[in-house]
Amino acid sequence: MKAKQGIALGATAIGLLGLMPVDEAGAQSYPNRPVRMLIGFSAGGGADTIARSVGPRLAETLGQQVVIENRPGANGLIAAELTAKAAPDGYTLLIAPGNYAFAPAMHAKLPIDMTTAFAPVSLLAETPLIVVVHPSLPAKNIKALIALAKAQPGKLTYASGGIGGSAHLATELFRSLTGVDLIHVPYKGTGAVIADLMGGQVPLCFCTLPSVFSQTKSGRLRALAVTTTKRSAAAPDVPTLAESGVPGYEMGQWYGLLAPAGTPAALIERLNADIGKALKHPELRSRFAAEGADAVHSTPTQFAAFFKAEIAKWTRVVQQAGIKNE
Repeated sequence: MKAKQGIALGATAIGLLGLMPVDEAGAQSYPNRPVRMLIGFSAGGGADTIARSVGPRLAETLGQQVVIENRPGANGLIAAELTAKAAPDGYTLLIAPGNYAFAPAMHAKLPIDMTTAFAPVSLLAETPLIVVVHPSLPAKNIKALIALAKAQPGKLTYASGGIGGSAHLATELFRSLTGVDLIHVPYKGTGAVIADLMGGQVPLCFCTLPSVFSQTKSGRLRALAVTTTKRSAAAPDVPTLAESGVPGYEMGQWYGLLAPAGTPAALIERLNADIGKALKHPELRSRFAAEGADAVHSTPTQFAAFFKAEIAKWTRVVQQAGIKNE
């Protein structure tokens, strides 16, 4: 009888454990092993720069190692799919640039649904894109660039880190507003773009500011304009495209942190709090500033709403501008 009672009590205890809030239990023990932070792009790009600035500071606040992994391909979609299909336990995170808001408009079929595949954690940073050219190009401002392109229709090339990425859409938006005929040269990553820009193999790029900031400061690349409506505090002498003769032009790049959908709310809140602490670290803020980026912390709800609005916005822009996935 006692044995049966013991079994019954044990079963009841197991049942009660099953009813315990998994969110709280997981958050209390999290993390007890290294956390993976995936980047869908090659080393040297804006997403990589942000990840390698945030990762060490997040590791300090989490008390666990943050292992940064570059998984480039398909304009970030390989890493996005890996994250979406990972266990929703807080141990796989994704650095998400604004490119992911373009994906639904640029691809007829995606391996994942960008609106439902992730649990947003927080925004991390915002930065303008910057129009840069090789110093050998005879264009020292945007008006001269437009004149040069119109004098040589279909001959001037521009580079991007991949079809459907920020550099591609930013330049296509520029084309639609100015009527210039430029030839797209897509690369498999921003690092390769920068190497060929500095080598003169390709003359033009709308790059993220962090990826080329040091090259513009040293004069290895010439900065013509930034893509946001206001000048960048990191490069105050560089005019905006709007004030350079392209009225109505506006585009910025943002970076956020995503977890797989289904990650317990308590873990998301824990990660959000730790990201907030990391983004306040003087060394991180100094590094962001040196790269031309501004630290931005948001609540998970704010980031979710922002991400959804960005997808809707860029779907409209792509459709109205007639931008095609080549």
